[in-house]
Amino acid sequence: MSKTLYRDPVNGKLGGVCAGIADYLGVEIWLVRIITVSAFLIGLGFFVIVAYIAATLILEKMPPEEAKKTNHFREHQVKQKPWQQGKSASNLLADIDQEMMQMEQGVAKMEAYVTSSEFDLNRQFKKL
Repeated sequence: MSKTLYRDPVNGKLGGVCAGIADYLGVEIWLVRIITVSAFLIGLGFFVIVAYIAATLILEKMPPEEAKKTNHFREHQVKQKPWQQGKSASNLLADIDQEMMQMEQGVAKMEAYVTSSEFDLNRQFKKL
């Protein structure tokens, strides 16, 4: 499955170019921004500005369904190295634990409703 390069204005600051490149390469956004600013400061300023403007105009915005998929993947990704996308293992485990507790509460509410007399009454009314 090939990945497409998009602008990511949701996670970006100006046009979403650095965020899109970071997502495409699988690195943290801050790393791409530091490289961009460093290139600007070491004398490649004109090239960086022209390339950034060109990328803003040429690259398409990330579609909402792709952004949702990317953000969900980013939320559940363990970071192996500091520059990679994701969270530390302890933060990820805490987030997953919280999500599991929320799901468990939802299942408990469903069980309580399904085993209630109100559920049986509603089912009887629907049969009529």
